[in-house]
Amino acid sequence: MFRIRTYNTIAEAGLQRLSEKLFEVGPDVERPDALLLRSHKLDVDSIPDSVLAVARAGAGYNNIPVEALTERGVVVFNTPGANANAVAELVQGALLIQVRNLLAGMRYSTDELQDVDDSQELNRRMEAEKKRFRGEELNGRTLCVIGLGSIGSRVAHAGVHFGMNVIGYDPWISVEAAWMLSSQVEQSESLRSLAERADFVSVHVPAVAATQHLINAEFLAWMRPHARLLNFSRAEVVDADAVVAALESDSLGGYSCDFPTPALIRRARECGDVHLFPHLGASTREAEINCSEMAARQLSQFLRFGHVVNSVNFPRALTRTQGASRLVIFNRNISGMLGRITDVLTRRGVNVVNMNNKSRSDVAITLIDSQTPMDEELMNEVRSIDGVLGGRLIQTDSLESS
Repeated sequence: MFRIRTYNTIAEAGLQRLSEKLFEVGPDVERPDALLLRSHKLDVDSIPDSVLAVARAGAGYNNIPVEALTERGVVVFNTPGANANAVAELVQGALLIQVRNLLAGMRYSTDELQDVDDSQELNRRMEAEKKRFRGEELNGRTLCVIGLGSIGSRVAHAGVHFGMNVIGYDPWISVEAAWMLSSQVEQSESLRSLAERADFVSVHVPAVAATQHLINAEFLAWMRPHARLLNFSRAEVVDADAVVAALESDSLGGYSCDFPTPALIRRARECGDVHLFPHLGASTREAEINCSEMAARQLSQFLRFGHVVNSVNFPRALTRTQGASRLVIFNRNISGMLGRITDVLTRRGVNVVNMNNKSRSDVAITLIDSQTPMDEELMNEVRSIDGVLGGRLIQTDSLESS
């Protein structure tokens, strides 16, 4: 039986994918084989040595010490695309709130009109004062989207449907994402050329070293006067202090984000040009279910068969098991590694029926199936090879039918 320790509240629909016959799941599980979490911040020193994998029920993973876990041969999974629709819908709502003066109109309706009991007087006042809340339309404006993954591409397509001119920037875009992007989305070659044309900029990139304060004072200075900014990706991507300074100088027209800070809250209370949300991007019932189901499925497939799908630190490895045993080996992507591993197998008389090696950057994963049973003594010898980060042995004949 595999043991999975949970953090946060994981949607029941996902947990139901983990059969009670094969998995012990809960927040108090001892010596877990895997961790399943949402926003809980993991401290590397608190992660038990027994852990083989960590799954984040969400797209972001800046709450997980990925580099340290990679060195331990621990796979880190996320769930890209599972909450994409929820975030993209919130961005569309934020765009409309920015241009249509909706919040002020709603406050007026509930606060200033609350004591008007006569319907004719109510209508007269509304008609006389609605010009205070006159807004603008998105149609014909220019929306610039930074990051064209699952969320960014949806935002770009929504902009097209709003009748906006849409420009995208993503030097890291995958071939698959590029094929799915609408032909009406123009590609920008640089951040500066994008910023200089934008009426709205929406940011959708992960929080990594290369994107730390990607939107900074320099970028904001490139933007058109009174253009607006939206950040529903990660707080670290935008320099919030630079945003406040740009708003105070009246160069930036507005800011909507999912990551309040004390300075942004003060600005929002004093002025109407900041709209803050308490990290609501993925907070829909559907997104939570999608994320939990995907995370649970990925953990199940990895623990049972060694399959690696949607890992942020190791390459994809998805090969049908053959034979009685499978070795799952995580190693550095250096010359001679496969030879060292197969030397051990040959010396022990292992009959290999299938081998699959995949690499990504400086790490690799090797799946080895054998018709003859392999044991932990062999696995320990493989683990001792210089350059092997970690590994595990799966007796596949006992799991295929479960």
